[in-house]
Amino acid sequence: MTEKTWSGRFSTPIAESVKTYTASIPFDHRLAEFDIQGSLAHAQMLCETGLITLDDLGAIQSGMDTLLHEVRGGCFPWSLDDEDVHLNIERRLTALVGDAGKKLHTARSRNDQVATDIRLWLRHEIDRIDGALERVQLALLDLADAHAGTVMPGFTHLQVAQPVTFGHHMMAYFEMFSRDRERLKDTRSRVNRLPLGAAALAGTSYPINRERVAELLAFDGLCMNSLDAVSDRDFAIEFCAAAALIMTHVSRMSEEFILWMNPRFNFLRIGDAYCTGSSIMPQKRNPDVPELARGKTGRVTGHLMGLLTLMKSQPLAYNKDNQEDKEPLFDTADTLNNTLSILAEMLHDVHPNLESMRRAALEGFSTATDLADYLVYKGLPFRDAHEVVAQAVRLAENRQCDLSDLSLDTLKTFSSLIADDVHQVLTLEGSLASRNLPGGTAPEQVKKAAKKARLTLQR
Repeated sequence: MTEKTWSGRFSTPIAESVKTYTASIPFDHRLAEFDIQGSLAHAQMLCETGLITLDDLGAIQSGMDTLLHEVRGGCFPWSLDDEDVHLNIERRLTALVGDAGKKLHTARSRNDQVATDIRLWLRHEIDRIDGALERVQLALLDLADAHAGTVMPGFTHLQVAQPVTFGHHMMAYFEMFSRDRERLKDTRSRVNRLPLGAAALAGTSYPINRERVAELLAFDGLCMNSLDAVSDRDFAIEFCAAAALIMTHVSRMSEEFILWMNPRFNFLRIGDAYCTGSSIMPQKRNPDVPELARGKTGRVTGHLMGLLTLMKSQPLAYNKDNQEDKEPLFDTADTLNNTLSILAEMLHDVHPNLESMRRAALEGFSTATDLADYLVYKGLPFRDAHEVVAQAVRLAENRQCDLSDLSLDTLKTFSSLIADDVHQVLTLEGSLASRNLPGGTAPEQVKKAAKKARLTLQR
């Protein structure tokens, strides 16, 4: 049997079933490059503080360079006997450079080591995800610019409410993803704190320089309590919460695209490259990409719930339970990255059906509020105007026509304030143009919002 680094305390070898059950190497091997990165900074600090020699540091650096090439080349000799990524790398380093490799673990524990590795990895993933979010936003801006004046019905309760533009609708998602990026940035600031130096739980008696390690690894600061440093997984939970919210926004857009592709809506077409067919129904074009994105939202939200439950009632400090943090965290980042990447691509192949959206905007009396506003401008209190328009809508509904189809004489029967300029406010373009204020759906405002957003992204 391979001797464990901690086996001196035990008289009986670990059972094979326990070895398999407790090993994390099948999934935490993806931390290898970050473990090497953290170890090199730790070794540099140990040399600077006189805890290892310059020759030891040179040997460690040379060995780690070999290990890095092995990891990246896919030829690193991973072993289940060594439990996790940390012991695998330490064992391989020692095999390459001898006693210098054994000195690397001076003044640290796997507890603060893994906490550091995860933070280094997650910091990297957050930066990748932020880039993917930006690509999604740029695609949305392209759609908003191209369709700043494209009329469509706006909905509340999934019922036709008021006319909006397709560009304005896309800018709503731009705003959601902007908030998501703000949350990720805020989360990153708490991820980017160094646990190394906390050792197992109580700190270390060696005269190390934690600030120097933080500097070498570009951390913003230190985790200031050793007990908390090794047991904290708030940063992972916070990331998963931000990820779940991003996926919630993705699912809302996905649901709308799925509905709008339905022939009953026929608002848009998604390119063939992002749809699939049916094995028995040759006419089908299924929106599999948005459907799967919608489904994966539940997966990411489930990981958040899993991590919250994992940390519930855990006593200080580190517990083996925390090994269970990695798989949901890794899968969350992977799912989010993959989903955002394909969403950014797909948005460039989304084609609105202008005629269908305009036709739908003419249904459901979408300019009724504009008629009420017209009466208010004429001096009628809004509640009275609301009642007048409701009666006019009832008549139009009985006649199976739109408000704009009612004659001037008919409209005047509902209020003497109605004049021959009334039909101007009942047009779709008139309704859109009247909402010409920041945040409004007027085409001019959509263009301004998109231009301002582009400038923001370029900073």
